[in-house]
Amino acid sequence: MRMTLRYPRLSRFARSVLLWAAPAAGLAAAWPAQAAPPCLGPASAVWVYITVDGIRNAMGQVATTIYSDNPDRFLVKNGSLYVVRTPTVAGATRFCVFLPRTGVYAIAVYHDEDNSGTLNRSGVLGLPTEGFGFSNNPPTLASLPTFKSVRLSVPRTNLATTIHLKYPD
Repeated sequence: MRMTLRYPRLSRFARSVLLWAAPAAGLAAAWPAQAAPPCLGPASAVWVYITVDGIRNAMGQVATTIYSDNPDRFLVKNGSLYVVRTPTVAGATRFCVFLPRTGVYAIAVYHDEDNSGTLNRSGVLGLPTEGFGFSNNPPTLASLPTFKSVRLSVPRTNLATTIHLKYPD
């Protein structure tokens, strides 16, 4: 299943300010420059809006891990570019994350309900006890998703994606 990225809509006021300000500042570009929103992670000129839905309560935080386009580093210790955390909102949590540049990434999220800083696991198999999800929302019934199934192309800034959390039964 492929995840679709969407452009957040600018308000009519924001569009009019951009149309007025660009010529006044002597700027000529095919696309008006966008000021960076208050995103999480190391600041850059590229960001993506993430909605994590299916959150069962407002306890804890949503931890989001950003991986580069390298399958050898996906879901391995110290393999991520960085991890960001944001307070949880029951139902859906929305936030913005800076990315180093345009390109392909993988995103993994989990609902850290107890603020432990780790994904809690149980039993001999180490199955998660907290909600989790991945970019492109691949099936994760019997195993972890493949890197290919979670690759998310970010060809330009200011795009949006939704990740659906799954909780163990």
